[in-house]
Amino acid sequence: MYKIIIDSCGELFPEMIEDDRFFNVPLTLEVDGHEVIDDETFDQLDFIKRVKESPTGPKSSCPAPGKYLEAIKKHVKNLVPGEKEHVYIVTLSAALSGSYNSAVVAKEMYEDEHDDKDIYVFNSRSASIGQTLIGYMAAQCEEAGMKFEEVVRTVEEYISSQHTFFILETLETLRKNGRMSAFKEKIANTLNIKPVMGSTDDGNIQKLTQARGMDKAFAKMTECMLNVTKNCSEKVLAISHCNCLESALKLKAEVEKRASFKKIQLVNMRGVSTMYANDGGLIMVV
Repeated sequence: MYKIIIDSCGELFPEMIEDDRFFNVPLTLEVDGHEVIDDETFDQLDFIKRVKESPTGPKSSCPAPGKYLEAIKKHVKNLVPGEKEHVYIVTLSAALSGSYNSAVVAKEMYEDEHDDKDIYVFNSRSASIGQTLIGYMAAQCEEAGMKFEEVVRTVEEYISSQHTFFILETLETLRKNGRMSAFKEKIANTLNIKPVMGSTDDGNIQKLTQARGMDKAFAKMTECMLNVTKNCSEKVLAISHCNCLESALKLKAEVEKRASFKKIQLVNMRGVSTMYANDGGLIMVV
C-alpha cells in the first residue's frame, strides 16, 4: 500500500487525479497583497492578468511542515497487522524552494509519534512535470512489487538522470524579480530572442542556448534534450504549458519528428509553474 504526495508545483497527469494514491500539497502565491492557494481552485487566466498588471511581480511561499504532516495523516488506511504503508513525497527543487525542508521536518514529526509508515522525501532537483514524472516512476516501482528501499534507490537514480528544459514566451517575470535588467528584456523582446533554459545537476537553472522565435527555439530545445537522452523508446517525456496548448502541440510534433518515445504527456500548468514560466511558457522533462 502506498501514497505519493507531490507539492503543487508538480501538475498531476489526468490518470493521477483520478487515483486517490496521488495528491498535491499546495503552495501559496501572492501578487500585490492578493493571496492565491495553488489548489484545484487556481484560476490561471486571472493569475496571469494580475501578474501582468503588477509592478513588482508574484511571490510564493512553501507549505509549512504542518501541511505535509496533515497530508500524511489524512490518508491513513486500515492496514493489515504487520503491514506498513509507503509514503513518497516529491518536492520542488530544494535549490528553488523551502518545500523540501518543510517535508523533511514533517516526516520527522510523524516518525516521532508513529511507526506505521515508511516515508521518504525526494528532492526532485526539478519542478513542474519533472516532479510528476518522479511520482509516476515511484508508482511504477511499487506496482512492480519492489521493496521500499529498492523504490527509493531506483527513483533516486532516475532523478540523477532526469533533465528539465524550458522556454519563456515573455521575460517580464524575470525582470520584475530582479533576474534580468529592463534593458536586456527590451533587447530580447525587440529581437524576438527566446532563451532555452535547463536544469543543473543540483537543481538550479542555467541558460543552454537561444534562438529567434519560438519555432526555432523548439528545435533548439529538442536538440538539447536529445543530446542527453538515450533509449527514447523506453522513456516517458512530459510537456507542461502555460495557457498555450497550441505551442505545446508544436513542441510535441517537433520531438516526434526526431525521436520515438514510449509516451508523451501534455498538461496545463498549475499556479507555481505559471508563476515561474508566465503566459506562453513551456517546460519539457525526460
